Amino acid sequence: MSDDSRTAMPGFSGSVNIAMKIPRAQYDATVAFYRDVLDLPVTDVSDSAIATGVSRSHRCEFGPNTLWLDEVENYSRSDLWLQVDTDDIAAAMDRLAAAGVTPQDELEPLPDTARAHWITNPAGIVHLVGQKDL
Repeated sequence: MSDDSRTAMPGFSGSVNIAMKIPRAQYDATVAFYRDVLDLPVTDVSDSAIATGVSRSHRCEFGPNTLWLDEVENYSRSDLWLQVDTDDIAAAMDRLAAAGVTPQDELEPLPDTARAHWITNPAGIVHLVGQKDL
């Protein structure tokens, strides 16, 4: 196969953002666990622009990652959301589509300027696939 006939493959890499969507009933205890039990740096960011559907949010420094603790009132159990970076969002979405993975942008609104899409893996874990700034 010549180089001319190959389609450029987008690169993927794990990103620094992990979001834990937490039901209201467990939210305060979960924040206290990371802040008081594990003694990790936790900051209340509820007054800043948080995602639609999120009531409160705390930012937790989780090693090299940021763990977002998001209170979601209509959840009955916690859910973990991950972020994956790509160097080419259009090629990445084409590659995912070829594998049967479709965008699920209805999960949580993204800004109109976002170069990103929500997807889920086969186990139902939500991933934000986003164009990393180069």
